Amino acid sequence: MQTFFAVNRPLVFFVYGLVFFVLGLTVTLRSRQHSRLILARRLHWLALFGYIHALHEWGFVFIPIQAGYMPAPFITLFRVIQLGALALSFTCLFQFGIDLLRPMPDRWVWLRWLPVSLLLLWALAAMVWLMIIPTSLDEWHLLSGIWSRYLLGFPGALLAAYALYRNSSQLIAPLTDAQTLRMLRLAGATLAGYAIVGGLIVSPGPYFPANWLNTDLLEKPLGIPVPIYRSLLGLILTVSVARILEIFDVEINRKLIGMEESNILTTERERIGRDLHDQTLQSVYATGLLLNVVRELLTQSQLEAASQKLTQAMTTLDQAVTDIREHIAQLYAKPANLNLIEGLTQVAQDSMLSSLGEFEFTHNLSGREPFTADQINHLLVITQEALSNVARHAQAHTVQLIAQREDETLHLSINDDGEGFPPDYVAGYGLQNMRDRARMLGGELTVRSRPGQGTSLQLTIPWEGRG
Repeated sequence: MQTFFAVNRPLVFFVYGLVFFVLGLTVTLRSRQHSRLILARRLHWLALFGYIHALHEWGFVFIPIQAGYMPAPFITLFRVIQLGALALSFTCLFQFGIDLLRPMPDRWVWLRWLPVSLLLLWALAAMVWLMIIPTSLDEWHLLSGIWSRYLLGFPGALLAAYALYRNSSQLIAPLTDAQTLRMLRLAGATLAGYAIVGGLIVSPGPYFPANWLNTDLLEKPLGIPVPIYRSLLGLILTVSVARILEIFDVEINRKLIGMEESNILTTERERIGRDLHDQTLQSVYATGLLLNVVRELLTQSQLEAASQKLTQAMTTLDQAVTDIREHIAQLYAKPANLNLIEGLTQVAQDSMLSSLGEFEFTHNLSGREPFTADQINHLLVITQEALSNVARHAQAHTVQLIAQREDETLHLSINDDGEGFPPDYVAGYGLQNMRDRARMLGGELTVRSRPGQGTSLQLTIPWEGRG
């Protein structure tokens, strides 16, 4: 096995670099700078780490090739650039962890400059050592690489791992599902592993701990070179980060749903405000006029006429109270702990349906439907609005509410034998509101009606709800 990896050493480093290049490319293509999550606004450091680290590893492939064609000073320059790329990549990873921990308390603000300060310190020490201490270029390159891993790679990867875990506990967990949370913690654990394999386990050196804890310690038992372990960790990190980035799609979907819900609420408020002005307020105003007439009739001792007007005023006032209660019921959100059957039963038992001659509610549901509280609330509001329209306008003798599961679809039907409405009927706020809610559920709402033949409202949505 050692012979195999020795022969294919350039391929090993090429794959190693490719893994981290794909990490950078994945982050670049899928990150969202407009996200309100701190993680989204800091991912560019992780992408830079991937790109620059890939260039460093590819140097082990391309520099030996160029050595056969280019003068020695150019090869020396390439090796210095390769070493600088290693340190710079670790600095980006270090900065990624620092930025994920922001905002920081005032006493820790200085940490922002720690990665750059350590990079400058490492570069200064490397340059001074090269100029003052007599050593070969290979030895200088080896020891400078070791200290870049000790000084920047190990603490940078470890801090990034902690920062990812902290973000998963404090920021991401309330916003997304368990799978994304697990991927975030897996990425943190992978970075912690890379801190050891890529930061502590270095090439054999003349000083402690490099003379003991080094690549030979891992390679001798199985014959597998350390870049293979680092590549596997990089691959796990890339896959987990790709899955983590799905949180931005979840966030965008929630923003869109929030905008749709806000639009629905605005439409409902406008409709209720118009109904209060056009119906309820006019009823109260008419009641006031009737009471003035009653007062005049009483002063004229016309008791019978006054009694009739007073009865009319009370009827008008009762209607206004009924309208107000109806509007309150429409604004009131159903309790989130109700399942679909309980909610539909509660809506069906609402007092506004007491004036109907016959009402029937049938279903084939079990009470364990896979709908969220928000989805159930949309279904109940649609049902309530439809039954409210029947009670107010249909003058129906019989009404049927039917909820059935057929294959992977929920069918909700409200049928009545009322007056119906013509084909050219223009949908009002109520019907538009129901259609908007049906669209948010990923379903479709259809209404069939003919004058004198009643109305049938059919709602169909996927059984699993909309993702």
